[in-house]
Amino acid sequence: MSDTQADSSDVREIRINPIVPSESVLVATARSMRPKKAEDLAPRDTRKHVETCPFCRGNEHKTPPQIMAWPDADDWHIRIVENLYPVLGDERAQAGFNFGLQQTIDGYGRHEVIIDHDEHGIAVHEMAESHLAGLFGVYQTRMRQLFESDDRLKYVLIFKNFGPAAGASIPHTHSQVIAMPVVPVNVDAEVTNSAAHYAKHHHCIFCALIDEALTFEATIYDRASGAVRRKINVGQYVVERGEKFIAIKPFASRYEWEVHILPLSHQADFLDMHDEDRADLARVMKRTMARLDAVIGGAQYNFFLHTVPHDGKQGAHAHSYHWHLEICPRTSIPTGFELGSGLFVNTINPEQAAERLRAITL
Repeated sequence: MSDTQADSSDVREIRINPIVPSESVLVATARSMRPKKAEDLAPRDTRKHVETCPFCRGNEHKTPPQIMAWPDADDWHIRIVENLYPVLGDERAQAGFNFGLQQTIDGYGRHEVIIDHDEHGIAVHEMAESHLAGLFGVYQTRMRQLFESDDRLKYVLIFKNFGPAAGASIPHTHSQVIAMPVVPVNVDAEVTNSAAHYAKHHHCIFCALIDEALTFEATIYDRASGAVRRKINVGQYVVERGEKFIAIKPFASRYEWEVHILPLSHQADFLDMHDEDRADLARVMKRTMARLDAVIGGAQYNFFLHTVPHDGKQGAHAHSYHWHLEICPRTSIPTGFELGSGLFVNTINPEQAAERLRAITL
C-alpha cells in the first residue's frame, strides 16, 4: 500500500456537535496525507523588552489612554488601553434603519486591548500561575465594569490572537475585549440549544459532556456482524484536570488541536467565578498551553471566552448554560469546501490528538 493510500484505521465521518449541531465536523484522517501547505508557524520574538514596542514597559506614552492597570499603575504587569483601531466604540448617535431586506443596528460598543504581561515575548505557558490568575481577575473586573457602564451592552467577548494568520498585528503578548450591543450568533446558538436540552432533560448539556468525559465507557458493536465499531474509554477526551477546572478535547473538534476549558461545577456566568478558583483555572490553562506547545510549538492560535449574555435573560439560562474557554490552534488553512459548506474538516482523530496531548510530561 502506498504512503498516500488510506488504510482501515482511517476515519471518515461527520461528527455532530452536541451543543450546536450546525457546527458539525467532518473528521477525515486520510486527508492528512495529502500534499498541502500548513499554516506557517508564528515567528516567536522571545525578547523581554523591545525599545520600539508601544506595549513594553516605559513606552506607556505610545499607547492610547490607559483604562486599568494591575496590580497598580506605577508598577504594572497588566494594562488595559483603548484600541487605536476599534471595530466598535463610536460615541456618535447613529440610529439603525430598516428598508426592505436591509437592516442596520448602531455599531456602538467598546474595543480595548489587554496587555497581558510587561514582558514582550513571553508565552502563555511561560507565565507564572499567579500572573495568569491575576489576568483572569482583570478579565472579570473589566467585563463587570463594561456591563455596569451601559445597559446597551449585551455581550462582552474576551479573546486572544497569536500570530498574523490568527489576527495578531503586534507581537507583544496581548488579548482584547469587545463589548457589543448584540449577542454573537454562535453564542446565541449555544445558549438556545443548551436551553432546549435543559427543558427536555433537566440538566446542563455541558455538565453532561464533562460527566461523559470523566465516567463514560462503552463498546459499540455492529448490529449485523457483531464486530466492534468503536470503544469509548473513561477519560479519553480529558487533556488536563484540576480541582475546579477541566480541559477537554471536543468529540466534534473543528480544529485539529482544539481544546476547551470548563469549570467542573456548573456555572453559567464567568463573572460568578470565585476569587479562590482563579488559581486552579490558571494552572489548568498554563499546563494545557504547555501541552499544546510541546506538540505543535509555534502554531498560531486564537482563544476566546464564552459566557452567558447579559441581555436581560441571563437568569433564565442560569441552569442551562455553562461558561467556557475555547482554544483553537491554526494548523491548517480553511478550504473552499469549508467556506462553502460551513462544515469544518479535521484531519486528526480527536481521540488520538487528546492522547498525544496527555502523553506530554510536564
